Amino acid sequence: MKLHLKAFAAAAVMATMTSSAYAVTEISWWHSMTGALSERVNTMADEFNKSQSDYKVVPVYKGTYDESMAAAIAAYRAGNAPDILQIFEVGTATMVYSKGAIKPVYEVMQQAGEKFDQNAYVPAVSGYYSTAKGMMSFPFNSSTTIMFYNKDLFAKAGLDPNKPPVTWQEFVGMAAKMKASGVTCPYTTTWQSWVHLESFAAWHNTETASKSNGFGGLDARLKINGPLQVRHIENMSNWAKQGYFIYAGRKDEANAKFNAGECAIITGSSSAYADIRKNAKFKFGVAPLPYYSDVAGAPQNTIIGGASLWVMGGKKADEYKGVAKFFTYLSKPEVQAKWHQETGYLPVTKAAYEITQKSGFYERNPGTDVAVKQMIVKTTDKSRGIRLGNYAQIRTVIDEELENVWTGKKTPKDALDSAAKRGDELLARFEKANK
Repeated sequence: MKLHLKAFAAAAVMATMTSSAYAVTEISWWHSMTGALSERVNTMADEFNKSQSDYKVVPVYKGTYDESMAAAIAAYRAGNAPDILQIFEVGTATMVYSKGAIKPVYEVMQQAGEKFDQNAYVPAVSGYYSTAKGMMSFPFNSSTTIMFYNKDLFAKAGLDPNKPPVTWQEFVGMAAKMKASGVTCPYTTTWQSWVHLESFAAWHNTETASKSNGFGGLDARLKINGPLQVRHIENMSNWAKQGYFIYAGRKDEANAKFNAGECAIITGSSSAYADIRKNAKFKFGVAPLPYYSDVAGAPQNTIIGGASLWVMGGKKADEYKGVAKFFTYLSKPEVQAKWHQETGYLPVTKAAYEITQKSGFYERNPGTDVAVKQMIVKTTDKSRGIRLGNYAQIRTVIDEELENVWTGKKTPKDALDSAAKRGDELLARFEKANK
């Protein structure tokens, strides 16, 4: 009996040692992707998990970007935050200044001994998420602002369906012809603040805020009420009165109007490509954002939208090792190229762009390279992007003020002055809280 007990004990010890030797480290990943994008996220995690046996990435949908960020803050305070958190681009400043709550990606990669060449990433993308020390988060679903247009409605108006407006000056004459031909919505836009103030400024190599758009310090203040911005919003106000511009909502509500064939032109996220291709019953084209030809330095580059992946603080070394391995996997040119081609998001590495280009994807899908070409250029201090605290709230303020313009309650100058003043109060509050 004693021999049996000893044998049982020895077997139990061996079983424990064996299971411990082959224990898989779970890496939790909270994200905000829905529909087909959520399925793609699950597939990416599954493919990584099958590529090795030490780590298992577990994606969990946690609601919208705002909801996910709030949930992560609460979880961090409770000591059970995820390993990886997807945060939208306007939350970057908040995360950068969240001391202790996050672990910079460049540190995670260095300490894990993973090769991490930041020069391999598209500068306009990596620069947005970097400090002087290195990349703070991992660029994941990066998009930018571009223009889509309905070729059928162009032809109906007697316009060349292969020649969309290159400049805003050209747009006016085209919109008049569309209106005269019976098109009820010549032009609409999604994400008005991102397209018509943030990207608009970068596209024209103009500041959105002082201190290099916030990259130079917490004491940055808004410049959204500059002469060029006022000029553009005045033009848009006039286009709204003439029936050339139809406002459809603060976020992506306008996509439904364009997909239904109501609007001839829409500006918005490059990531809308897949949805338009799936739902549009008409021929459509993709083109860069229009610009003002009399502005020196235009066009420069547009700035990114979408989100990046942040690594939360206070985790174990083996978890960080797993996160680093996963980011190395996500950086593979073939993985990035597939993500780019299937979703419409930007390839975050130059190699992924080159693979896609050589494969003939852009030739088979005309216009899908527009967003990339707008971004793969050398950025300036004015076009690198925006890093401002409380920016999600500031965007809400801007939306309110622009709506006052479209409804005729305020002049463009008064609205932008008010948005700048109210926004600066939010910036001052963030500065005080993070000194």
